[in-house]
Amino acid sequence: MATHQLFIDGQWRDPVEPRLRPVINPANEDVLAQVAVAGAADAEAAISAARRAFDQGDWPWLGVCERATILRRIAEAVEADGEHLARLETLNAGKTLGESQGDVANVVATFRFYAALLEGEGGTTNTYAPAHVISLNQREPVGVCALIAPWNYPLLQLAWKVAPALAAGNTLVVKPSSLTPLTALRLCQLVEQVGLPAGVFNLLTGPGEIGERLAASPEVDLVSLTGGATAGGKVMRAASGNFKRVALELGGKNPNIVFADADFDVALDQALNAVYFNAGQVCSAGSRLLVEAGIHDDFVQALAERVRRIRLGDGLAEATQMGPVISAGQRNQVLGMVEGALAEGARLLAGGRVPQGEGFERGFWLEPTLLGNVHASMGIAREEIFGPVITVERFEGEAEALQLANGTPFGLAAGVWTRDLARAHRAARRLRAGTVWINDYNAAFPQAPWGGYKSSGIGRELSRAGLEEFSELKHLYLNTSPAALNWFGV
Repeated sequence: MATHQLFIDGQWRDPVEPRLRPVINPANEDVLAQVAVAGAADAEAAISAARRAFDQGDWPWLGVCERATILRRIAEAVEADGEHLARLETLNAGKTLGESQGDVANVVATFRFYAALLEGEGGTTNTYAPAHVISLNQREPVGVCALIAPWNYPLLQLAWKVAPALAAGNTLVVKPSSLTPLTALRLCQLVEQVGLPAGVFNLLTGPGEIGERLAASPEVDLVSLTGGATAGGKVMRAASGNFKRVALELGGKNPNIVFADADFDVALDQALNAVYFNAGQVCSAGSRLLVEAGIHDDFVQALAERVRRIRLGDGLAEATQMGPVISAGQRNQVLGMVEGALAEGARLLAGGRVPQGEGFERGFWLEPTLLGNVHASMGIAREEIFGPVITVERFEGEAEALQLANGTPFGLAAGVWTRDLARAHRAARRLRAGTVWINDYNAAFPQAPWGGYKSSGIGRELSRAGLEEFSELKHLYLNTSPAALNWFGV
């Protein structure tokens, strides 16, 4: 069984206080590896290494083409190791192998996108300046960045942070989730191979308290977290000490709106994919399905029939359509929300139980679940589920659909299904969400920004906006004909 160390200042090392934590396969509860548990002293060492690399090293001031070359090398290394990374992701996170392979492809695309974007970067001339003045806007690295990744997309969402942070010239302290650190550790090994200077990339495995310590450090200039609202609040409070930059992606309660004129079969299929992909453990999951009254009953009946046929199993099995949830605690939380909804009057139309029988004796299994007769006042209609559960609400007309859709504290994503493009455009403008999909769902790629409104977070990942998130904007003013002002009338 593999034992993994911390990576600090270009070296793999044991924590100051030697401790290990087992990493569990959620499909069968087997121990996959033992991983070092970082403590306060290790966090300070990683921060100090990143600080030295930024303040005293050459990395932040390399030319953009040199940094682009490094990013391309990382992309090539990930691509070459793709099958191993995908298998490791499935073992550790429980998702299907096809889902993991898609994640790896997206990681490669993300590093390549930022490499290409870098090569087109340059200062912007301010043409309104006087003739004797050269006025330039230019982007520079923020400094030391703490990057805290979630357990649902351990590799992909880490890459969404690492690629632009490195592209901008920052130095990093990376902290993956303690539940799913294995692909982050492998990425660290691949990054080590491409020749980054010591201290530019540091990795700590350990509990959430390590993330809070990173956020609180006066030597850290930016903290980027993808996680839940509770973790986001802790990080934001900790970061206030030195007013460091904060970027937070905190999940959502995402409406998926199906109007009566939508393509019935396509909307039905996509409604399944919007939630049961990765067992619903997706920040943008369309778990709140809003269906227009005219097709509601037929749509829900067809949906229930399809949900009951979803093949649950180990993610490495070719026939599997949905794997387990990440942990017993997550399963219990989801089941508790389902029970609460039933107590409030929701109807269980499919699933809602722990499956029994061969193959399900061990592991964190939960049947794909469908709840009908859900109303906006119910807790399950307002709170993020983060599991394989669809709730269905009925609406009458466009105005009510939008009122329901916007009626939560979140605003990460939304879907609209209609053949009426004018209606789609009106709805998209009125939905308070960072991404609105029209006649599609859960599509994401590096060129498009990602982030949310309201309680879904602060800032944007991916696209040029993601690069700007990890950079500071500087104004350079050069007077080519300096002249005295005769300040004291001389």
